Amino acid sequence: MLASTSDTIAAIATAVAPGQGGVAIVRLSGPRAEAIGRQLFHAPGQQVWDSHRVLYGHVMDPATGERVDEALLLLMRAPRSFTREDVVELHCHGGLVVVRRVLELVFAAGARPAEAGEFSLRAVLNGRLDLTRAEAIGQLVAARSRRAAQLAMAGLDGGLQERIQGLRAGLLDQLSELEARIDFEDDLPPLDPAAVVDALRHTRAALQQLVAEAQQGELLREGLRVAIVGRPNVGKSSLLNLLSQRERAIVTDLPGTTRDLLESELVLDGVPLTLLDTAGIRPTSDPVEQLGIARSQAALATADVMLLLFDLGEGWTGADQALRDQVPTEVPLVVVGNKRDRLPPGAPLEPAEVSLCALSGEGREELAAALLERCGVAGLQGLEVALNGRQRELAAAAATALGRSLEAAAGGLPWDFWTIDLRDAIGRLGEITGDDVSEAVLERVFARFCIGK
Repeated sequence: MLASTSDTIAAIATAVAPGQGGVAIVRLSGPRAEAIGRQLFHAPGQQVWDSHRVLYGHVMDPATGERVDEALLLLMRAPRSFTREDVVELHCHGGLVVVRRVLELVFAAGARPAEAGEFSLRAVLNGRLDLTRAEAIGQLVAARSRRAAQLAMAGLDGGLQERIQGLRAGLLDQLSELEARIDFEDDLPPLDPAAVVDALRHTRAALQQLVAEAQQGELLREGLRVAIVGRPNVGKSSLLNLLSQRERAIVTDLPGTTRDLLESELVLDGVPLTLLDTAGIRPTSDPVEQLGIARSQAALATADVMLLLFDLGEGWTGADQALRDQVPTEVPLVVVGNKRDRLPPGAPLEPAEVSLCALSGEGREELAAALLERCGVAGLQGLEVALNGRQRELAAAAATALGRSLEAAAGGLPWDFWTIDLRDAIGRLGEITGDDVSEAVLERVFARFCIGK
């Protein structure tokens, strides 16, 4: 990806689907962006091609003179653009046919197709963005909830960059002091080992806190897969409809109505959830129901949390216990008693942790609170910044390296033994911010971006 950053790239920068968008944007970046724009775009009258000025006109096929689309053109000359290169955006009518035709003309005029994330990569390489801000852009585009978008905006505003750079700067200060003592200890005042140890411990604790918070941030970005399991006709489909707040599944009084795995996505207190309504697990000779049950059992292996539903009117049965025994011990489980409206006052609810009536909605809030608490989502509202998966691994490695430096200090080893792992920690943090990152890392990061961003 980095081998040819001086040519002109182009891509569709908006999501395009038939009948789903009024405007589609074709974006160009590079030294020939303006020339290609002038070749393809006819602006009638005396409109001036100034930077950051919108022109009205038509995209023309230079080979035939055909008007391809009525459009707007936005020119942003370097360095006042997202990539710090000349950028041209053609704002066309939405849909597939017209925008693809415009893009074909752009390629024919000399641009090449942009790779995934290449616009953002150029912004980093040209100093327009640091790496953490660029990654935050990708997270903002992919956000599945308002809280995930807010977390991405915090990264885009530089909150994460400032925290990591602050920790890295402190380690660089300690490294410079240690290396100075290695080379010129006789000429410098004594260095207090206890003060250095305290500084390293403080930084390691801050990194460990960031790693812990990253796991919560992952919930906001990626969400949870929640499997609703239970015997046939205990109300699993009704519960799916209740939590989704729409009629997603067919509900009848007949056992075995759900023959396949149903999925529904929603956001609960800022956390994206994918609900899996599984077919009721029971012995059956129906081949279609058997297939649904097999898919339900496979879904159990991918779920992050399970809701085990049973009928309070029938009470806890041996079949319910058998289902509970199938749940892996490492998967969080919430036992939910349904149809509590059929119970007389004071009737026992055990072993239900939450009771509700899936048809009326009574008990929905209690179930939502129990589900999020069991998944460890408490405290997400106060989360300000969070590392992504790549950043979390590097922060954890930096904290581990500092632990080794502290072991060298505890063992009374000379200063140069302290510095070996200290340099490693500094390098890991530099990979987070982009201050010390390889070409291969950049390609891996931006390959996960969408085309056109």
